[in-house]
Amino acid sequence: MVASSLMATIDAATGLLEKICALPPEKVAEVEDFVDFLRARESDRHLVQAATKLSEEAFREVWDNAEDAAYDAL
Repeated sequence: MVASSLMATIDAATGLLEKICALPPEKVAEVEDFVDFLRARESDRHLVQAATKLSEEAFREVWDNAEDAAYDAL
């Protein structure tokens, strides 16, 4: 199972590399910029998720109260 998943990843990477190598240099630079953007966005997503998790306890009193119970059902 792991071997087949690894092979699929290698095949996908090989195909992607072949496509990138066929591009002119300025397009390769655009691809690199886009990959950097995707990696940064993923990193940002992890930071937001971690911050959200850390803030849950701090906001628990605000969120869990009888006055706002009607909003819990939405």
